[in-house]
Amino acid sequence: MKSTLLFFTLMSLSTQLTHAQATSRSYRYDPPWNAPISGGVAFTVPGIDNVPDLYGDINDPQLIVFMGGNQFMVVDELLAAFRKQHPQYERIFVETLPPGILAEQIKTGSVVIGNMRITLRPDVYLAGKGRMEESSEWFTKTSLYARNKLAIMVQKGNPKGIRSLADLGRADVRVSMPDPKTEGIGRQIEQAYELAGGKALRDTIMTQKVKDGSTFLTQIHHRQTPFRVLYDESDAGPVWVTEVLYQQRLKHPVDLIEIPESTNRYGEYWIGQMKNAPHPKAGADFANFLNSAPAQAIYKKYDFLAP
Repeated sequence: MKSTLLFFTLMSLSTQLTHAQATSRSYRYDPPWNAPISGGVAFTVPGIDNVPDLYGDINDPQLIVFMGGNQFMVVDELLAAFRKQHPQYERIFVETLPPGILAEQIKTGSVVIGNMRITLRPDVYLAGKGRMEESSEWFTKTSLYARNKLAIMVQKGNPKGIRSLADLGRADVRVSMPDPKTEGIGRQIEQAYELAGGKALRDTIMTQKVKDGSTFLTQIHHRQTPFRVLYDESDAGPVWVTEVLYQQRLKHPVDLIEIPESTNRYGEYWIGQMKNAPHPKAGADFANFLNSAPAQAIYKKYDFLAP
């Protein structure tokens, strides 16, 4: 009887330990990767209540920034430097969702995340050159402030031996791929596929492998691709080089596979001041700030290229 009781006690403890380890493993790479905002009750629950792409003061903001999501890593330092130059702006709200989603939010007037609806209108919109040209009628003024280039994010040690974009067409390689419909980087990557292997490579990755499930189309690649690679759901993901370097900065187990200049694509980062901005002076101040020495130093720190 005692041995049976001991057996079940040990089994119970083992189950609890395994559950605790699994729970720990499940969320160990989860955001927010930025420093959480201080003040108020801290209530971030990994996997349940965690909104890493909304920053700052959603109530009565003095500046509203819609910023393409792959720049999320600069937000903390960028806002601190901006406030240092412009201390009058105490309440700032930033969204770092994909540019295509931000564009739809502007068009429809709101975005719904879970049970929350946000109806704020931006003072400035930050996106790639193509997206800015498509929406040129929205802006009073636009300016270029940074650039970037593509790379491939793989698991630490590169277990699948991925050396190039062409390897992403292999049947044994699970790819995390930004959806070109909503993420501007997806269009750039499709062009890079064609440079690396013609339309055949692009069709293999974007049609055949999507159908068989070995290419996963993301909705928000700057979160999902690192997740999928870190949690062994994908073997590789084409991203901006800054995103791989940032994950390595966090000591997350990923490696960077460089893409040769002959097949690489560069992205340009533009800011547009909105015609219907609720705070036009604040938007203009922020736009001018992005090309200042402090802002450029922050973008350089996080491996973005100068404009």
